[in-house]
Amino acid sequence: MADPKMTQHTQTVLRTLLGRGADGERRTAMLTEGLYGLELSRATGLPNGTLFPLLERLRQAGWVERYWENDDIAEAEGRPRRRFYRLTSKGADLAPQALAEAMVTAAKVELGGITRPGLAGGTA
Repeated sequence: MADPKMTQHTQTVLRTLLGRGADGERRTAMLTEGLYGLELSRATGLPNGTLFPLLERLRQAGWVERYWENDDIAEAEGRPRRRFYRLTSKGADLAPQALAEAMVTAAKVELGGITRPGLAGGTA
């Protein structure tokens, strides 16, 4: 499957899975263990109806993998198992570059709409 489209939501999820903004220890845990669905929803602010289809597209593109936590952990805590999501090695390699390219593209789009007073026609 082709690389995912870099929408704002996709960028938010990738930044979160990369551990951007997290301290060193938490970032390492996020990269190795991933985050379960509710954690991702809270961290990104995205509703489930947006988040989970996006995660599935990232999974199909090979950028994200999902797995169930160990039954013993869930039973010990008296709750259902959680499904975790983490970047694959492909996703960890490609996501930073894709995010950087998306930022450059966004900056170009923003600059294209700026008017510059004093020039004929008011635009650059």
